[in-house]
Amino acid sequence: MSTGLFSAVELDAGAADARIGWRLERLEVLNWGTFDRRVWTFEANGHNALLTGDIGSGKSTMVDAVTTLLMPSQKIAYNKAAGAEQRERTLRSYVAGHYKSEQNELTSGSRAVGLRPGNTYSVILGVFVNRAYASSVTLAQVFWMKEGHQGQPDRFYLTATEELSIAADFTEFGTDVAGLKRRLRERGARLHDHFPDYGRDFRRLLGIESEQAMDLFHQTVSMKSVGDLNDFVRQHMLEPFDARPAIDDLIAHFEDLSAAHEAVLRARAQLAELAPLLQECDEFAGIEAQITAMTAQRDGLARHAARMKVGLLEASISDLNSAIEARRRTLSDVDAQIVTLDSDRQRLEVQRAGFGGDRIREIEQAIAEADLQRVARRARFEQAADLLTRAELPAVATAEQFDDVRALLAPALVRVSEELAETENRIQELAVERGGVADESREVNEELLSLQSRGSNLPRQSLDVRSRMCDELQISEDELPFAGELLQVRHEDRAWEGVAERVLRSLGLSLLVPQE
Repeated sequence: MSTGLFSAVELDAGAADARIGWRLERLEVLNWGTFDRRVWTFEANGHNALLTGDIGSGKSTMVDAVTTLLMPSQKIAYNKAAGAEQRERTLRSYVAGHYKSEQNELTSGSRAVGLRPGNTYSVILGVFVNRAYASSVTLAQVFWMKEGHQGQPDRFYLTATEELSIAADFTEFGTDVAGLKRRLRERGARLHDHFPDYGRDFRRLLGIESEQAMDLFHQTVSMKSVGDLNDFVRQHMLEPFDARPAIDDLIAHFEDLSAAHEAVLRARAQLAELAPLLQECDEFAGIEAQITAMTAQRDGLARHAARMKVGLLEASISDLNSAIEARRRTLSDVDAQIVTLDSDRQRLEVQRAGFGGDRIREIEQAIAEADLQRVARRARFEQAADLLTRAELPAVATAEQFDDVRALLAPALVRVSEELAETENRIQELAVERGGVADESREVNEELLSLQSRGSNLPRQSLDVRSRMCDELQISEDELPFAGELLQVRHEDRAWEGVAERVLRSLGLSLLVPQE
């Protein structure tokens, strides 16, 4: 793909503001030609502008200011817009403010008279705005001459990605040009001492990829007439181009296309021959999918049966729980009857006591104690029966059955006791490991906090040893530096910092002792 004179810009044809692309927003000059002593501003606001005025009013001076901003001095023909055929104006004449010539009667010569003799400085500043991207670029050049200087003025170039102005940024510095440069750098501006660096910088900011575009600008900015349009276009608008390599590439590309076409025809023939095989492969894939689905269904039968069994067992358990609840309600009624009968019994005992009979009282007391034991044993029996049911063990109704169940549970009791002991041992081991991890975590956190509070990666133990030594010797830690604190990797070589620390670790941990 060929590269145009200007880079492509993403433009919205339907945008409300037609001022798209990089456009001149404002041109300011100070002490440039006859524009003297104050800042003169030409406000374009991104629109196409027409600069008019009488002869000698400064139209060509403003055009030459724009040309000076964008072109190197050796390519500029000043005052060309006014039709001058010779170099009647120079950069020095603009900075000194030459406005007329005086005749010397003794030598019959003439000399230029300037508005600004002696020490002077000039500033040209242009602000370009791209409203589609909401971006601004400022270009500026500063010129200065000292008393008795005869050559071209000294200068420096500036680019910035924000809007600057002469009144706010290029005044009140006296003769301290270095101070002005320092202040502009603090604002984020980029300064250049030579035009090639400055030219590359502003072309990058304005999206101008080809340097030939600036030559075209220089030819057209002050054009009066064009002799031969074809020669003008070939010389200034077309990049040099050798057609022979392009023709060779076109022939080679045609041969590649022919070979590719033949390859496509062969591939189509091969696909036609493979079509029956592909159909059989599709059928095989369908049968294989059916087999896979049926296999999955077969493998799922066991799980389905288990789920059905679980459902039936849960229903049976629910019925049994309902029966148990009914029996408990019956038992509650029986207990109520027992309470009533107990009250009757107590009443009868009182009546009986009135007729005497200690032996009967002792017998009844024994009966009561036996009844309490019966109730307690009954409760324990029901609890044991419930546990046996949950453990899927046979119910116990006789002493022999109880002995059999006890014999079955003896190995499980031993195994549970062993597992309980192992679990307790494991808990103790984990507690010990947790303590070790906590200690290690505390040490790591202390090391991280120490690293955050100091400017080097030296181990904290080494720093603590030096601190104690300095306390004992009553000297400052700066008088006993580690070699590693005096070593630093350059910013562009930060990727080697870890390797350098490992290789020079022993040297970095060395204390440097002064000779005194």
